[in-house]
Amino acid sequence: MSARYSSVDELLEAARADIVRLEPEAAAEAVREGARLVDIRPEWQRRADGEIPGAVVVERNHLEWRLHPESDARIPLADTTERWVVYCTEGYTSSLATAALVSLGVDASDLIGGIHAWRAAGLPTVPGPTPIEQVVRG
Repeated sequence: MSARYSSVDELLEAARADIVRLEPEAAAEAVREGARLVDIRPEWQRRADGEIPGAVVVERNHLEWRLHPESDARIPLADTTERWVVYCTEGYTSSLATAALVSLGVDASDLIGGIHAWRAAGLPTVPGPTPIEQVVRG
């Protein structure tokens, strides 16, 4: 089997070429217009860095199954009209995760810079961790 990409950086570049990436302010605007944030970080990162109020917590290893509207394992919020803004700590893992969702036909965007950029933009965060598949309280 030959490699499709010569490095992780090349894989990331290809993933990002196929997705919409949003700066924190644009992501916040998308949420005001009805998009849902989804936090894909593991519990220890949510505890360390906090969470964004209103985000749904779906750890990365379950993401496609929980957000695809035709999946038997989808969360109740996942339907065919939901728009998702995926975030992680710094915006790397979320780019790959967003590309996977988009490849399945899910309307998803990536938060550039992750929660670190969100916080640096002065947008709200709260202490974590919220249990998986729950909405972060604000």
